[in-house]
Amino acid sequence: MSRFLARLLDSAHSSEHGMTTGAPVAPVRRTWPEVHAVATRMAGALRAGADDVPAVGKGTAVGVLAGEPASIAPAAQAVWLAGGSVTMLHQPTARTDLAAWAEDTVTVLTMIDAGLVLLGPPFDALAPVLAERSIPFRTISSLEAAGAAAVEPDAHAADEDDTALLQLTSGSTAEPKAVRITHRNLEANIAGMIEASRLDIERDTMISWLPLFHDMGMVGFMTVPMAVGLELVTVTPVDFLSRPLLWAELISTYGGTVTAAPNFAYAVLGRQLARAEDGALDLSSLRIALNGAEPIDPDAVAAFTAAGARFGLRPESVLAAYGMAETALGVSFAPVEQGLQVDAIDAEQLEAHRRAVPVAAGATGRGVRRFPLLGPPLPGIEARVVGEDGAVLGDREVGVIHLRGESVTPGYLTVDGPIDTQDEEGWLDTGDEGYLVDGAVVVCGRRKDVIIMGGRNIYPTDIERAAVQAADVRAGNAVAVRLFAGDERHRESFLVAVESRKAGDEEAEKAIAKDVTRQVLTAVGVRPARVVVLGPGSLPKTPSGKLRRAATGQLLAERV
Repeated sequence: MSRFLARLLDSAHSSEHGMTTGAPVAPVRRTWPEVHAVATRMAGALRAGADDVPAVGKGTAVGVLAGEPASIAPAAQAVWLAGGSVTMLHQPTARTDLAAWAEDTVTVLTMIDAGLVLLGPPFDALAPVLAERSIPFRTISSLEAAGAAAVEPDAHAADEDDTALLQLTSGSTAEPKAVRITHRNLEANIAGMIEASRLDIERDTMISWLPLFHDMGMVGFMTVPMAVGLELVTVTPVDFLSRPLLWAELISTYGGTVTAAPNFAYAVLGRQLARAEDGALDLSSLRIALNGAEPIDPDAVAAFTAAGARFGLRPESVLAAYGMAETALGVSFAPVEQGLQVDAIDAEQLEAHRRAVPVAAGATGRGVRRFPLLGPPLPGIEARVVGEDGAVLGDREVGVIHLRGESVTPGYLTVDGPIDTQDEEGWLDTGDEGYLVDGAVVVCGRRKDVIIMGGRNIYPTDIERAAVQAADVRAGNAVAVRLFAGDERHRESFLVAVESRKAGDEEAEKAIAKDVTRQVLTAVGVRPARVVVLGPGSLPKTPSGKLRRAATGQLLAERV
């Protein structure tokens, strides 16, 4: 039996903690042993199969399409107890073309060689769509009602190198890809994150609204608490997006100590906290507010902690992190209780000479770039930085980050077949540019997104942070997209797309474009070829809310 499954069973049999769902309207709490009891019966139903529906056994890939954590937790555990792997399928929204979604889903299920799809609320109504395409499925409710004998896994249910999760990546193209996370990868990353974050099983309470089709939600705020027996309070992304202050209210009500989100969510919550009434919340219990999954904006973090100070939020609770699906979740965590630490470096040295040279304390302006220190690699993970010639670089030399360790995935599944991710020495090329300083990882940006102008390497995040300072631009909704000039080695310009509620007003759009250009020119010394103003909700985003540069580039290409 794998170490991950053994850890899960230990918590399932002994933990007094559990999961609360449905808050704040109708909260329901089930202990992890109670979740496990449901999962064992569901596992029995999966093992037995049903009319025209194949049984799930060792190595079966199972797609899960559900939105409610109360349904997903026992369903995922049941698949693991039966010996299968879990793939959280991308969820359609109210604006999704169901025919196109179905075709994309068929492609994904074929790619992972899925034996079954599990449907749960609020997606039960999609059963006819799957039936029309001859996709075998069962509803999660039917598994619970099947009355099958409970199944506890035996010693051979899962080995270390069996697949536990197939994490679909957001990707920059229409072609799907799944990261293969083995039981070994999952256990190694869970152990590393527990040590680095100093999780206290008896005292910590996790609060989450993160989507469970994203690795931060599924691994960090469902699998981890279920596997180790942590108290969890979880709602859905729709709950948060409908009323962002709910996130803070849950921390206050349940004494939450650990939470996490991408940077944009802290920016949103910061604005909500600034408008909240004095004494309405108590955020003093929070010891870890993990910020990761997208570039971290120090100014947004400062605004969040300043707004939360009235409610007891301690600035040192912010924990900057670096992660990716290719390591199950975590790569590096900044030291706990240190707060956000920023490395201020010389912009010219970075852009022209690819060196991170520190500037004098307190220096600001166009000649300074600020990057969060993301801490040392998690226990069990090694990191190095490699130059264009393949040489391993030293401290403060900028190149591509490579990773090695038990957490690192052995490969991807693609529509063209499996692809290995590691070289002959076990190193994974992350595609992220960055550097190391005193053992801490710093990420500058994605290698494929770098804009090269006049011999300078300019990172889109610097342009985007400047663009959102323009009047009438929606916070966190700006994307810089490079333009190619002849060949990839000589990129000469870029476009900027921003969202604004004044889109459609010709005069307002001209004023916004002029202000964006001014802000970008002032901040980084380069002028965009064009600024495009779009309405709210127009910029393509990943399921976790991150802006998609490649998809934005395609969108702009259609408009230019």
